[in-house]
Parts: sequence; structure tokens; C-alpha cells
Amino acid sequence: MTGHCLVVDDDAEIRTSLTAYLQGFGWRISAAADGQAMRRLLAADAVDVIVLDLMLPGEDGLALLRWLSTQPEAPPVLMLTARGDTMSRVIGLELGADDYLAKPFEPRELVARLQALTRRASKGAAAPEDTRLLRFGRWRFDRLTRQLINADDVGIALSSAEFRLLAAFVQRPGRVLSRDQLIELTRASGVEVNDRSIDLAVSRLRAKLGDTAREPSLIRTVRGEGYLFDAEVSPC
Repeated sequence: MTGHCLVVDDDAEIRTSLTAYLQGFGWRISAAADGQAMRRLLAADAVDVIVLDLMLPGEDGLALLRWLSTQPEAPPVLMLTARGDTMSRVIGLELGADDYLAKPFEPRELVARLQALTRRASKGAAAPEDTRLLRFGRWRFDRLTRQLINADDVGIALSSAEFRLLAAFVQRPGRVLSRDQLIELTRASGVEVNDRSIDLAVSRLRAKLGDTAREPSLIRTVRGEGYLFDAEVSPC
């Protein structure tokens, strides 16, 4: 799957080479050297995915990620980082970046990651938070009774931790959520949530969904980053 990709990088050689390479795979490319140009291009045309270099002059990539996170229907973002720049990578993901690549990178890997991001985005926006019944895969999720309902209309009760975790996932399908993000999204008054409790809740939720860590179909582990809910979510 291809579409319109916006490349934001202050290095003219990188912009030129990425434009030529991605066009060879059927992508339509726009290029920007800084945040100001990025905003102009986003205002002028619809974009399916952004390749964003973090090391930009003036307004850096992290500042642009913060701005993008405030925009309605912002496209997914793949950030480019310096190899070994772990802190910027973590902060970028926490600010809403959907994926990353460290420079130097293999261009074919970039293509594969962009295709994956646009596939996830095409699964649709998150369902409204006030929708009671949601559907994904062969399951329905009743947010009032806190139940999973299978194809045979059998309800499976969820614990409070499992319910909060699934509620966080269905609101952000196709997006990598770090454990820190999940801790914030599932926090409840008087309940301690940490990395270990998130992993345990994921394990229990997977079991109820018939998912496995080895061959997951719904909750995928992204090594070193967190978890991704890989399903199209829609109101029933």
C-alpha cells in the first residue's frame, strides 16, 4: 500500500534521494526542510504518512511531534533518529511518533515500515469514547458491562485491569503504546500500575482473546517499545 508521504529533513541530499527512491515504489512525495515548510504542505494537501528527522535546525522534530499531536486527524509519523540516541527515540514515541528508524538505515526497510503504517492507518480512526459496543475481529466489546462477546454471543467477563487495558487499545488501534503510556492510560484511583502489572494484564487479556505471545493476531509485542493493537475497530 502506498500514498502521499511527506519527508521532513534539513539535508537536501537526503530529501532528494528519499524522494527518488520512494517514488520508485509508487509513493507520491512532498519534501520540507523545516517545520514551517511542513505546516504549509500539510495545510495545502492531505498526507498519508510523515517521515520526520528529529535533528532539525530551529524547531526540532520533537517540537513538531508535540504540535502534530494537537492536530485533528494527523497522519502517522515515522521519525528518523541518530543511531544510539535512545532518549530522543523514547521521547518521540511518547509524544506520538508511530515508528522510528536510526540513521543510517536501509531504504527498503523504510519502505516496508511506511507501508505498515499506512495499512494500520487505513483500518480507520478510533471509535468514539461514548460508543458502548465495539467490534474487532470476531469479538464485540461491551464497555458498559465490561465484557467480551464472542461469535457465539457468549460473554466473557473482564477484570478491571483487563477492561482498562482493552479500552486503551481500542481507542488507539494500529499504534505502538509504550508501557509508560499504558500505565498512564490505565491508571485508576488507589490502584498501583507498573510495567509488571501491564505485562500481566496483557497476558491475561491475550488468553481471553485466544491470542498468544508467540503468534499474536491482535495484541502484538513491539520489542523494546511496547504493544500494538492490530485490529480494525468499529461501532456495532
